[in-house]
Amino acid sequence: MSRLLVRVLSSAHTLRNLKPAAAVRRSLCSAASVCPDSVFKPIMEPKLYQPPPGVRGMTSLDKEAFTQSISVPALRVPTSVLNKVIKSLKKCALQRPGLSRVVQDTEDSGDFRLFLLDPHRISSKSSFSEAEAEALRAFGVDDELVSHELQLTYDNLKSEEVLEAVLPQGQDVTSGFSRVGHIAHMNLREHQLPYKNLIGQVIMDKNPSVTCVVNKTNTIDSTYRNFKMEVLAGEENMVAKVKENGVTYEFDFSRVYWNSRLSTEHQRVVELVKRGDTVFDVFAGVGPFAIPAARSGATVFANDLNPESHRWLQHNRKLNKVESKVQTFNLDGRAFIQGPVKQELPALLKGKGSVHVVMNLPALALEFLDAFRGLLQEQAPCDDHLPTVYCYGFSKDDDPETDVVRRASHSLGFSLENRCSVHFVRNVAPNKDMMCVRFTLPKEVLFGSSSSSEQTESSGEPVPKRQKCEETTDST
Repeated sequence: MSRLLVRVLSSAHTLRNLKPAAAVRRSLCSAASVCPDSVFKPIMEPKLYQPPPGVRGMTSLDKEAFTQSISVPALRVPTSVLNKVIKSLKKCALQRPGLSRVVQDTEDSGDFRLFLLDPHRISSKSSFSEAEAEALRAFGVDDELVSHELQLTYDNLKSEEVLEAVLPQGQDVTSGFSRVGHIAHMNLREHQLPYKNLIGQVIMDKNPSVTCVVNKTNTIDSTYRNFKMEVLAGEENMVAKVKENGVTYEFDFSRVYWNSRLSTEHQRVVELVKRGDTVFDVFAGVGPFAIPAARSGATVFANDLNPESHRWLQHNRKLNKVESKVQTFNLDGRAFIQGPVKQELPALLKGKGSVHVVMNLPALALEFLDAFRGLLQEQAPCDDHLPTVYCYGFSKDDDPETDVVRRASHSLGFSLENRCSVHFVRNVAPNKDMMCVRFTLPKEVLFGSSSSSEQTESSGEPVPKRQKCEETTDST
């Protein structure tokens, strides 16, 4: 279902980028003069703004080149009822960034104003809905349309309009980005790179709270989960401050991993954690699972191999006043499981609180599950307190749920079929899904025989425990 939705959205994006065949024609009427309905038919185009042809291929931003005059329909409204008319006709009002929908009526001494209308919504007085027409009659407003000559500038344009005007016609336009504090993070394609600095400037101009725009220049390093980036526009300040689900985080975005698109998943899992529970966060990053879990009353053991992530994890636990609830570690995930997790589990399994193990490294986490084989020797008094594992993985399989369960079972050496649940997290690329496998750690695994230092496939070839793999920037 998710892949079908992505294909539909992709088709819609392509349709949005198609250029209308005809240009917007100027009205022959003077500003604020009464015109026949036919005057407004030529501007009933898919787009109100038709950029001057001279901006196509621009690589250094020239804002003045985007200025253009167009004619829009308007109503002459008495100032005494202006606010009531605006409220009643808000659906058909002209909406442009930085542009007032009410302007001075140059043919009147001051008792009237011109209320500008969206030409895509209103082309004649018959375009008003019954309720809108009734409101105009009730307020004593003449429903005859007048033409107003309007000047659109760069400041009145949306970012996608500017970029569609500049980039080669028919090619994809990138105006979307991930927001990380004051930083806008983009993933530009090859054909967009010649325009990268212009794109960065436009994104910063159209999003006032963005003061830095960056583009990734390589794939994610799965060991430390960071990537090289270049600044396209603005200040070179990579230390971001982000608020997610009521929790504040600070970190150097160029040296750690952060994905704002995972906020819903962070919240989903943390809501399953209760006061008095214990959380082992194997790949904690800067703390998006660990910090809110501690704030909810859990005891947290949080680990990350990246020294920078570990440093900012410590900073964030202090920033959110949960230092006493979060112990931090700078270890490989396998060493963390076979060290602190193994040390703490025996006592926890005899307690009353639940134990949660979060493994959010979707490029590799499924391969770490074998670290639980034979982890403990003495069995728990009952099965009720066995740890719950949340393990994330990518899948390009046609049946991603079955795929991740099969791989998790293989790593554990124990079948999870009918013993787990699988949650779709998000689509990270065409035909590539991020999934979360949730299961109670089987006692046959936890108290079984220890795994050897290397897994062996049926072919007898050893599979390395840790490896680097390349993933796209948006993949984790």
